Amino acid sequence: MDEDQVLGFVTAYLRKKGFTQTEHAFQEELQQNKNTSSANSLVEPDIAKQILSFSKLESGPARFHDGYSRLRSWAYSSLDLYKHELLRVLYPVFIHCFIDLVAKGHIQEARNFFNIFREDHDMLHLRDLQKLEGVLSPSHLQEMEFAHSLRQSKFKIKICEYSYELLLQHLHNTQSTTILGIINEHIDFQVTSGQPSAISDDPEAVTLCGSSQDAANQINQKEMHWGLLEDSLEERLEKSGALLSDSEKGEGEAKEGENEENKKRSIEGGKQGASIKKVKKEKGGSASGKSAKPETTPAAPRVKPELPLPIIQTEVEQSILEDLRNRVQLSSVALPSVSFYTFLNTHNGLSCSSISHDGSLVAGGFSDSSLKVWDMAKLGQQTVNSLSQGENDTAQNEQILGQSGGRRQYTLFQGHSGPVYAASFSPVGDFILSSSADSTIRLWNTKLNANLVCYKGHNYPVWDVQFSPVGHYFASASHDRTARIWSMDRIQPLRIMAGHLSDVDCVQWHANCNYIATGSSDKTVRVWDVQSGECVRIFIGHRSMILSLAMSPDGRYMASGDEDGTIMMWDLSSGSCLMPLVGHTSCVWSLAFSCEGTLLASGSADSTVKLWDVTSSAKLPRSDEKGGTTNRLRSLRTLPTKSTPVSSLRFSRRNLLFAAGALARNG
Repeated sequence: MDEDQVLGFVTAYLRKKGFTQTEHAFQEELQQNKNTSSANSLVEPDIAKQILSFSKLESGPARFHDGYSRLRSWAYSSLDLYKHELLRVLYPVFIHCFIDLVAKGHIQEARNFFNIFREDHDMLHLRDLQKLEGVLSPSHLQEMEFAHSLRQSKFKIKICEYSYELLLQHLHNTQSTTILGIINEHIDFQVTSGQPSAISDDPEAVTLCGSSQDAANQINQKEMHWGLLEDSLEERLEKSGALLSDSEKGEGEAKEGENEENKKRSIEGGKQGASIKKVKKEKGGSASGKSAKPETTPAAPRVKPELPLPIIQTEVEQSILEDLRNRVQLSSVALPSVSFYTFLNTHNGLSCSSISHDGSLVAGGFSDSSLKVWDMAKLGQQTVNSLSQGENDTAQNEQILGQSGGRRQYTLFQGHSGPVYAASFSPVGDFILSSSADSTIRLWNTKLNANLVCYKGHNYPVWDVQFSPVGHYFASASHDRTARIWSMDRIQPLRIMAGHLSDVDCVQWHANCNYIATGSSDKTVRVWDVQSGECVRIFIGHRSMILSLAMSPDGRYMASGDEDGTIMMWDLSSGSCLMPLVGHTSCVWSLAFSCEGTLLASGSADSTVKLWDVTSSAKLPRSDEKGGTTNRLRSLRTLPTKSTPVSSLRFSRRNLLFAAGALARNG
């Protein structure tokens, strides 16, 4: 039954029932519709063709390429006053155009799009692009955590009101509905009134972490008491003038490797051994130079402790004072002796390593959830089997054969249910902490060879744990994006530091124990007040995840190493960057300052230990930083290993440098 027949039946029904007025109104409406349809019939074919062609264009993969290309050309041709703000939009649009192409199955078009435009973003977002390079199918997107986080979160972009209106006007004029949809769904604009922000306020334009330079500068204005603790052992020693001659210091250094029963609790103790970080899953800001010589400990101001400090036993205090009297003074012309411990036959199972403060104990954490501790004094001895026990008090006897065939002894600690990612000795060496993928931290007694406490609080793997310089307190860093402060006598954390926007990969205590520093996969370093839990410094400048941190002995400077091999030196008092130290070709896994703060040692996955002159690096003006000359000035010596990535470093109190790593089998 066609439409005319239906209309005829309706008209007959109205006439039969006597609805005369309704019938006339119905007839008039029919006549009006016929006139309108005849008038529109001339333009309908043209409209239909336009709609058809537009739908075909907007449904094909070319719409992403064309839309982004138009937006890119327009942004680069904008007025200089607004260009830097408009260019910020390109990176998130580029990322989501690529992801949408892959999700729709246009793999080849996605690769072509990625390769054509990626060089626009290599400078600031190289690590993110390298992760996305491996996406070859829609299933990869579902499995990749990084891609999933991109889909779920929004980029935060600060832009002035006029720039925002220019952008919307361009999108509407070009009818870029695809790009407009991406921007609406994945970008959160923070529109401000007035003139555009200066380029120097936001050197990287936009990153996933969303931390802008102006926000960091505001936080860095907070007061930070970076000095050393009052009435420290070193201060007392300096006042008494009890310094030994060079010959006496030489005799003291010869005692460095001895195993001492009641070894030491340090007040300004050295840096805890940094652990290998499991690689999980950009900052191009230029920081102002600073031509200030790092101050030595006597010049550092004195501060009061914010945490109740543990009491130091008399014999431990005497041992520390003896070490300080026998300390060897290091400089650019007096480099340290280095003792390197190499793990053999680990079969790629070593996850981390740590060295005690006197070098007498070396610990290794393994992917099979075990923690092993070697006593250096017993390595060459063929003695009875070592006794070890876990939390369940089950004893196990372990022996290994060394390269020479002699029996080497270690103590096995078992209790974790996942790979051990970090280990840290207490200043005295009688305790060791371990953190694991099982989200727990365990405290072990190296005298009793037993697990004492299991600390639970993190919800995800714990990447790093570090004892404080005075012992008793320790800090942890986790995949749950938090750092936590603990004490040995409490199973719950004392403080939770939240603020990073990705994994907290490493943690380090300040020399006065009033602050901790954290390095994150969000490419920033933060410093926190342990008493209030407040963030007092944010350092932006790295272009990849931060894997290692070190604090200078006087408490004023901090060094951070990243996945690219770059080391940044920071001034904690001013919140500024001194300068980058460039030379490593792979991840910087460990950093350590010498005891007087004149040298910095760095250990890397490129199988080298580098020694840097901190004094000359801090004094060098920015104008002299050209080419390789400055690198030669800053880098004093490179110590290569045969094939051993350097996982941990430690300066002893007498300034002997210890290093450790697992021999890598090439091929």
